[in-house]
Amino acid sequence: MAPAPKPPAAFSSLAPAVHRGSTVVFERLGDVSDDWRQAARYTYGLYGTPTTLELGLRIKALDGGYHCFVAPGGQAAIALVFLAYCRAGSHVLIPVSVYGPTAELAGDLLTGLGVDVERYDPLIGGGIASLIRPSTALVWCESPGSITMEVQDVPAIVAAARARGVAVALDNTYAAGVLFDAFAHGVDVSVQALTKYVGGHSDILLGAVSVANEAAYAAVGRAYRLVGMAVSPDDCALALRGLQTLGVRLERLERTGLAVARWLKEHGEVATVLHPALPDCPGHEIWARDFTGSASVFSIVLRDDWTAARTARFVDALRLFRIGFSWGGVASLVMAYPTSERLGTRRERLVRLNVGLEEPADLIDDLRQALDGWGQSL
Repeated sequence: MAPAPKPPAAFSSLAPAVHRGSTVVFERLGDVSDDWRQAARYTYGLYGTPTTLELGLRIKALDGGYHCFVAPGGQAAIALVFLAYCRAGSHVLIPVSVYGPTAELAGDLLTGLGVDVERYDPLIGGGIASLIRPSTALVWCESPGSITMEVQDVPAIVAAARARGVAVALDNTYAAGVLFDAFAHGVDVSVQALTKYVGGHSDILLGAVSVANEAAYAAVGRAYRLVGMAVSPDDCALALRGLQTLGVRLERLERTGLAVARWLKEHGEVATVLHPALPDCPGHEIWARDFTGSASVFSIVLRDDWTAARTARFVDALRLFRIGFSWGGVASLVMAYPTSERLGTRRERLVRLNVGLEEPADLIDDLRQALDGWGQSL
């Protein structure tokens, strides 16, 4: 039988190739390997195709890390880190301001597996040393908090943890690997949801786990192999495309976010604006010291006399801000949230906004009509 015809091998394009495949074929039986590292050759599609590995290499370079594992989503990336470091009998510290699904993962799955999960004040800084035990396996950080926006003193937390030989992981999604240099500040593992800023268009689900050194690479890699974190090469190709415009999008989103946040700060119906770049946001001085910019997401706390009904009518009255979870895409979003223990605000008053690429004046007009329409008592 004649071999199947093939197109010419040489093709140069600005777009990354999309390599799909599960089975990797070998020339000889002696070449067969099941090594998740794929250091010498490809071994199985589960561990990555050229498209998957190209995205990992790009995120590794963006983060300045040792290696990057690509996961099927941000929550999968978070779970991977917990599974890599925590065992029955170990102790893990997570901030009270942590992303809701992270708290549920820790409080449900990890607790059920015999891991002792302890919540801590996100503004504790170096004081976290008093919470570290001989059994502490991981300190989890999220800075800023994805709803209440507390900025953590990550270097101080790292110093306290390192003195006791404890690894520190950071959910760095807010910074997109750009606005905060996790590894320069001593973090062992940096996680981000590529779903958000890297993807940039609300059409993919991907996560990334970047590691600082060989020890973290080995710890995360073993878990990565065993839990089967397969990712779509098509989604990876979209993330690679999103990386090409990440810088310009972040610049525009920062300008728009600040313009909208500053306008809201002057509105009579808004009690507090929780935006890390504003001086009264918890941890602002840490943000000014450690970050190179701000992102698109922030929260507002409405006045004391607002009720759940008023908040719902305000949210429903918005026209450009669509009601939906997530952030980091081109469209503006709004969501009302329960608050953290630390903020102590009734749940009906806390609203998170994500600005998109719409004109700032149009977003402000939208907020004005919604606030002025439903600012009266109901």
